[in-house]
Amino acid sequence: MDIIAFGAHPDDTELSCAGTLASLTRKGLDVAVIDLTRGELGSRGTPELRLAEAKKAAEILGLKARDNLGLPDTELQNTRELQLPVIERVRHYKPHICILPAPSDRHPDHGNAARLLIDAIFYSGLAKIVTQDKKSNIQQPHRPAHILHYMQDQPFEPDFVFDITDTIDQKENAIKAFESQFNVFDPGDEPATYISDPDFFISLRARAKQLGHLAGFEYGEGFIYYKKPFPVSSFEFLMATKPKR
Repeated sequence: MDIIAFGAHPDDTELSCAGTLASLTRKGLDVAVIDLTRGELGSRGTPELRLAEAKKAAEILGLKARDNLGLPDTELQNTRELQLPVIERVRHYKPHICILPAPSDRHPDHGNAARLLIDAIFYSGLAKIVTQDKKSNIQQPHRPAHILHYMQDQPFEPDFVFDITDTIDQKENAIKAFESQFNVFDPGDEPATYISDPDFFISLRARAKQLGHLAGFEYGEGFIYYKKPFPVSSFEFLMATKPKR
């Protein structure tokens, strides 16, 4: 894979960086999403339903793969036991870029996931930490070249903004694939949440509009580059954009 985006829960990546992922898949890059938990302690839905919804969202975004590690929801700890499944997947896919949850956020799982992932990604490059693939073959070390954090509930000052003007509708359709969680006009027997309210999409688009405005695009998604400074060897990434600002 060229890129792996990690989420603490199914739908985290859709909410935070799906416009970017959709744009990258359109450009021919191989993109995977790995969800750490099944979201089994969420207010709405079931683990089985959310897995099915995640599969539908992956199809909408054009992902090459989507995995779920089945780690315990609300119990994400930065331990070797929970690092090893992440290390195994990183060594399996050998991504050039990893995109992680926000360093801290409203939901404790998001920051806890980020800390777990940062360490696991580093350790995936250490040869003396031994992991095996599904055929019991010893895996080779691999460490991605770049690590990013996407923005979640709580805003931060982004290091850069990715243009999602052409994929904002695709992003929203991928979010709506999680029918148990979003755009719920009749909550039924399950509790209504602030994200289940159909008006949630107003605020979602408003943030994308504001981030886009900051970067000179119509809509955007914000990211932090984990290990500053941002490395460059050419200005091609600047030559490819002509922001209006």
